Amino acid sequence: MDEVASDIPPLFNSPLEAGIRAVTILEAVRPLALDLADLVVLDHAVVHSGDLDGPPSLHPAVPGRKGELLVRRTLVEDSLGLMRRFHMILICASDEGLEYRASDEAAAYVELLESAYSERLKTAAGWIAREISLKGKALFLSELRTKLDTWTTAFIGPDEQGSLLL
Repeated sequence: MDEVASDIPPLFNSPLEAGIRAVTILEAVRPLALDLADLVVLDHAVVHSGDLDGPPSLHPAVPGRKGELLVRRTLVEDSLGLMRRFHMILICASDEGLEYRASDEAAAYVELLESAYSERLKTAAGWIAREISLKGKALFLSELRTKLDTWTTAFIGPDEQGSLLL
């Protein structure tokens, strides 16, 4: 039994779970495209929205959540590749670099998500979309980055902080 269980990839904070979050976020902000750095910040925001004056967080408020920023970039990058293979996300080259947007198939996929977690995810992604609509993408992301920089300083200390993630 243990052999079978060890062959099953973890679902919590896996590329699949992060990919579903990315598709949901991109669908909510459609027609906007977002780059990898934006999606890293927004993935953290959608998971811990309650910490950022949004709806209740998707994941529990565990003490180590500030440290999640240190590993989130790789997870989000892997998730975008996975969801591109599923034709849920498109990659576009722009003057700003590589950006991601929801594919036409993403709307129907997101609509099919009905679990309690998925409904909370859609609520948090809707909050992000409303904030971007009200404040503009640049200002909203700047506000999030300011809050997250404060968290990063608290977690790793001011002398070690850099623009590694954001």
